[in-house]
Amino acid sequence: MILKLIEESAEFALIVACLYLVLGAYLHRYQPAWSASLGKRRLVVLMVFSVSAIKLTEDALGGESGPIDKSILLFIHSHAPMYLDGFFESITLSGSSMVLFPLTVITTIALLAARRRLEAILVATSLISATIVIYIIKTVTVRTRPALWDAEWYWGSSFPSGHTLAVAAFATAAVLCVGRIRPISRNFALLIAILWTFLVAISRLVLGVHWPTDVLVAVCIGAFLPLAISVALELHETI
Repeated sequence: MILKLIEESAEFALIVACLYLVLGAYLHRYQPAWSASLGKRRLVVLMVFSVSAIKLTEDALGGESGPIDKSILLFIHSHAPMYLDGFFESITLSGSSMVLFPLTVITTIALLAARRRLEAILVATSLISATIVIYIIKTVTVRTRPALWDAEWYWGSSFPSGHTLAVAAFATAAVLCVGRIRPISRNFALLIAILWTFLVAISRLVLGVHWPTDVLVAVCIGAFLPLAISVALELHETI
């Protein structure tokens, strides 16, 4: 078990390092502005999220994560007080389309009114792309939702968590926008984004409607999308 974990960790690190070197060499030659430390850090984060999502997806859909998923879910269920169910249901609601869609529209309009066109595009395209990705993955994958205790019914495959993915995408886009508009507030925005995404992810597990790997992959994909979009937008600006 330990040897397998070490082997997978080494493989993960090697893939990230290789991708980083290849992309770093390309950008150093064709986009020298991205050789700065901030650009390099963003590349590393992108590589980590993408490789993590691929590896976790492979384990989840291949059935390798099944026993661990079940153990974690049962542990959470046995230790989460029942009186907090209402709280977690409210947290889950914050990741629904009923909340995120109007929030995205309002944010986009506000950014356009403030003449922050790039940030408006980033927020809008992040949630749109997240919605498309959620629908496509749920359509092409078949993973049964947990049935370890009575829980609310949701349509489609359990993989990935749509609520978590959408919140991660919106929250990451918001942090990137804050970082561009008001850099001094970036760390606070990042803290709020992490807390919100974490609570939504945990709520899906406490309510018993997703496996742990469903939410982990959702976080990776959700954070990856706006980061990738922001890189594309910024590179487009420099052309």
